[in-house]
Amino acid sequence: MTDQLALDRKVSTYGWLCLLAGLLGAASGIYLAVVSPAVADDQWSYPLTPTGFTWIQLWFVVQHVGLVLGLLAVWSAGVVGRSGLGRSGHVLAVGGMVGLTLTELAAIAARNDDMDTTRVAVFGAVYGVVSVASGVGLIMEGVAARREGVWDGWQRWLLLAMGVWVFVPMFPALALSFLGARLAITGWMLLFAALGWALVRSSRTDPMR
Repeated sequence: MTDQLALDRKVSTYGWLCLLAGLLGAASGIYLAVVSPAVADDQWSYPLTPTGFTWIQLWFVVQHVGLVLGLLAVWSAGVVGRSGLGRSGHVLAVGGMVGLTLTELAAIAARNDDMDTTRVAVFGAVYGVVSVASGVGLIMEGVAARREGVWDGWQRWLLLAMGVWVFVPMFPALALSFLGARLAITGWMLLFAALGWALVRSSRTDPMR
């Protein structure tokens, strides 16, 4: 019972951190969507100055930690079970998000670059790879969660929705426009906030408490 209580508290704590990170990530996306551009739109740091870009990338690194903790809590809570599908999906989802976090940090190196530099092209490709890994992992976890049935109602579909969102609408939005991309990422962050809330709710209603 003591071990279960400790696990329950861990899931709840990570859930709250994921909820907060998701909401703050959504707020950041809206900010970038509405802030007055300080540089031309052919700059990697757009719409911020290189200094502003550096600070917001550092903020994203901190904010992404909360998202990683939420994904770790999904496994701890037993939502996706212990099947090969759930395990593989978990590794991909967490690995993709960790990769995304590290890429946010590394991208600061291109803060003064134009969009057509080789370095920017490399970062764009890396962003794509880690996002695909995260999206595929979430879809796999979503399928596993559906099979396990630990969550019901809207929560049962949440991980699957988070994974699908990466491919539709986020990827098309990223290719079409800056504003669309920011809004699509904002939506993804709100799904992470919902994941945090689902984790908090599941820890509170755990019959082992």
